[in-house]
Amino acid sequence: MQQKITRDGFASKFGVLVAAAGSAVGLGNLWRFPYMVGENGGSAFLLIYLFFMIVLCLPVLIAEFVIGRRAQRDVIDAFNVLAPRSAWKGIGIAGLCAALVILGFYCVVGGWTLAYIGKSIFSLPTTLPGDYYAGTFTSLITSPVQPLVWCALFIALNAFVVSSGVKNGIERYSKILMPILFVMIVVLAIRAITLDSDMKGLRFLFQPDFSKVTGATFLAALGQAFFSLSIGMGAMITYGSYIPKDSHLVKTSIGVMSTDMLFSLLAGLAVIPAVFAFGISPAQGPGLVFVIFPEIFSKMPMGYVLEILFFTLLAIAALTSSISLFEVLVAWLVDAKKLSRRVAMACVTVVVGVLSILASLSLGMLPNISLFGKNLFNFFDSFSSNILLPLGGLFICLFVGWRMKPADVRDELTNSGNIRLPLFGCFRFILRYITPIAIAVIFASGMGWLQI
Repeated sequence: MQQKITRDGFASKFGVLVAAAGSAVGLGNLWRFPYMVGENGGSAFLLIYLFFMIVLCLPVLIAEFVIGRRAQRDVIDAFNVLAPRSAWKGIGIAGLCAALVILGFYCVVGGWTLAYIGKSIFSLPTTLPGDYYAGTFTSLITSPVQPLVWCALFIALNAFVVSSGVKNGIERYSKILMPILFVMIVVLAIRAITLDSDMKGLRFLFQPDFSKVTGATFLAALGQAFFSLSIGMGAMITYGSYIPKDSHLVKTSIGVMSTDMLFSLLAGLAVIPAVFAFGISPAQGPGLVFVIFPEIFSKMPMGYVLEILFFTLLAIAALTSSISLFEVLVAWLVDAKKLSRRVAMACVTVVVGVLSILASLSLGMLPNISLFGKNLFNFFDSFSSNILLPLGGLFICLFVGWRMKPADVRDELTNSGNIRLPLFGCFRFILRYITPIAIAVIFASGMGWLQI
């Protein structure tokens, strides 16, 4: 019998949904997704991404919630509880590392979003040459001081929310921020669609061109799906440990996945049609929203207001996701090391701050800081999205599908028999065979080890 530990937790089912959805909906949807679509052939990538979300990522998300709520511990101790004295805790260690690596570059980008809110407010509502916007972005990211100040402010916002606790911090602010986020993205999507008079952007999004699909495309789509849904990084295991025992884990998982896919589609509609309307290539890379969109807004009626709205949207999305990653690290220090929440947050802030400084400076002042031919910023991004997250998801499937007792998994999914789950056998089959094999094949293909 596992020891009962009194822990903070979510106070309501709606709080569970908005907090978990807030973790999933972030820069992965609004910053990363549009340029990934642009770089990988448009709707062909979109369809592969949606397929992976439903078939591969949903079972992993459910599995993470099962692990978290069953153990009611942090991402490492959860495996110590469910599989004592075994190597399975390595999954938790990998998740902890993934959260840390992602925060290393994510907080830098979060700082950029705050900087651009300020730039939008104080910018002149006039059209300027295109190289002005590119120069502004380059000047920001290569500055030795400016991005670090904004990054520090972004980390401070996370510290304020996470230090307040799960119920009084994460849940409370998620209930406020997520509805605001939804209204903002809908407004921007509607405005972008009205700009695309010849529908080039919509055709790019919804008419697939599979001739551009390669093994790397599948890996990019899988990495984007994992990154977007916040799985494989310990966030959903940690949040799962706070979910009340009367919550329906399958319905919650479907709600989180559906919300995440909706926001990704809305982000695509908010970005891609506007890009095509002004004759700009969508394959602009990470600078798409920071270079191209300010230029587009300058040419658009009410562009001044929309630009402020857009970057505020990005900042809120970044915050709702990053607090879940900070919580992964803080929860481990609170549970395993018995630190107070505020002391734990202070420790995490220092470590994340150092990584963020290195990642930011690798874009400008210290370009020679690199790993495997990439500057630290790009290395943190690609290593976490394309390696740590898929592998984390793979081993989570193996753990729940093969190591955990089927009776325990069923007990958690049915709330001790109070919920009917007629497709449990199908879920377990997918988790044991389909998902891990698919992830392994796609990962091997994307890494160039296997030709498909």
